[in-house]
Formats: sequence, structure tokens, C-alpha cells
Amino acid sequence: MMVTHLSPPNRRVVLRPAAAGAAFSGLEACAASLRVFTMVANRGRRLCSCCHGWTTLMQRSARFNATVRDEADMSAPTRRLGVPDDLASCHTVEVEGYVIEGRVPPEDIVRSLEQRPTGVRGLAVPGMPIGSPGMERTGGGRDACDVIAFRDDGGRDVFTHYPALS
Repeated sequence: MMVTHLSPPNRRVVLRPAAAGAAFSGLEACAASLRVFTMVANRGRRLCSCCHGWTTLMQRSARFNATVRDEADMSAPTRRLGVPDDLASCHTVEVEGYVIEGRVPPEDIVRSLEQRPTGVRGLAVPGMPIGSPGMERTGGGRDACDVIAFRDDGGRDVFTHYPALS
């Protein structure tokens, strides 16, 4: 009869699966702890593909639960929510007491909701810059654009600048 002596288990062999499990559960816990914000997107045209694209990106970010409301008169929610006329776009969003106008990227919305900058009423990307969320094009590229933080007192600041990309 042959007897095989097994050496005591190596610490790395024992701890590696435990460390991997702990790391995975930590990632899982971190992902589970990310807050999901509820937003209502008001849009003027039911079949607007860019508004649909923007809302889809918000949902895919896993940070937003978006509801879309079709408006016969888009100026009504824009006025009610205090968006300056020159910052208006094709959709106006309400989220956690903030107003989001146009193609603001999800990371900027999350940053403003987490930082709560003093006096800021909302964020806006006026117009429809190519390459902004919902306005992507085949082959990439992006127009330069600014995300503008606007306040009730009429003040404004550039919240984020996105340079042009070819």
C-alpha cells in the first residue's frame, strides 16, 4: 500500500478563492449601492428619435429610471421649470428637484445630483450638438459643446466643457 503525504495547504492556495469571493461581493455590493434616480422627460414630438436615444442612454447608465411624457406644447414645462429661453432644447427633464434641458450626459447629471452645487437650478446643453447623447453619428466625432449650469437668479457657469472630436 502506498501512502501519499500531503503537505499542508499553501496560504495562497487557501486565501486566493476567499479573496476573489470577497472582491466580487465587494463589487456586487458597490454596484447594488449606486443610487438610481427617477426622472420624468417631457418631449415635444412623440417620434423624436434623438429624445428616445437620450432617454435610452439614461436607462442604460443604470443610474436613472426614466419616464417619458409627450407634451403638445413644450414651452409649458420649459417655462414652468424655469429654463432660460436661449438654453431650450427638445426635451426638458425633472430629476430630484433639478431641471435637465437637452442632451446633458448622464455622468454630469449624476455629478450635479451628488454635489448639489449651491443655487443651481439645472443643467442644459442648448441646441442639438452632433455627438452629444442621443445625437451620435456613425463613425463618431463630436461638436464642441458646454453643459451649462443655470441658476434662478439668472447666473450661469460652464459645468463641463466637451471639446470637439473628429
